[in-house]
Amino acid sequence: MNAADAPDPDLLVTKEDGRLNIVLNRPAVANALTAAQCLEIIDLLQQASTDPAVRVVTLAANGRHFCAGMDLRGGARDLPPGGPDRYPGRTMTIVSTESQRLIGAVLDCTKPVVAIVQGPAAGLGLYLTLASDIVVAARDATFVEAFLSRGMVLHCGGAHLLVSRLGMQRAKELALFGGRLDADAAYQLGLVNRVAEPGDLHAVADEMVARLAAAPTIAVGLSKRLLNRAVGADREAAFAEEAMAMEINGGTHDSAEGAIAFGERRQPVFVGW
Repeated sequence: MNAADAPDPDLLVTKEDGRLNIVLNRPAVANALTAAQCLEIIDLLQQASTDPAVRVVTLAANGRHFCAGMDLRGGARDLPPGGPDRYPGRTMTIVSTESQRLIGAVLDCTKPVVAIVQGPAAGLGLYLTLASDIVVAARDATFVEAFLSRGMVLHCGGAHLLVSRLGMQRAKELALFGGRLDADAAYQLGLVNRVAEPGDLHAVADEMVARLAAAPTIAVGLSKRLLNRAVGADREAAFAEEAMAMEINGGTHDSAEGAIAFGERRQPVFVGW
């Protein structure tokens, strides 16, 4: 059975109109993610990458929080007797590995990933939003970095994501001092693409998702890869990646359709391949 077909009341998954919707559904614990949920989302993202019926992925949550981070109780499944209190270092190793894998799966997904954020996004929740390609936030959303204040080193891919999204000095300030950014401040820093009133959040997100679902999917995925890999890359490597992507995309239906539609002075109709 595919992950998308497996019933899980804590993780709601639907597929419709070219979109794979993943909804965190543990509002009683602020949608903290268990290790098992991380693995399930990784599987869903990997399936989406090769599924021609999926052209965009959304990450959303039910309740007052987007995601409070990792559920440490769920990260201790492989520990000896005594649990996380007796083996805190090993617990954090498990949590760090699985959170990194999840962030990597979001970044590596060949389909665009849209985070739809309400309430707090903290810890892993924060970095899920930073790894996403598009972030739509309700005005009451907050983005919280607090690892060092809890005696923890940056993890969940935090150092890479903060520097690539904010630049070195702002990344250091947020990491070393901690902080809580509201949606407007996150927008000003370039961490959020759209800010909407809470009642309009899903309508605003749906408009952007619909555009991505109708876009030339292969070209979008290749462009996403180029942009992600351009961070820290030298110019020659970036140019070589770009040339390779152009050659791959040049053989697709949507590439030809774009050129034909331009010549015919009409809107192209992309099919995703």
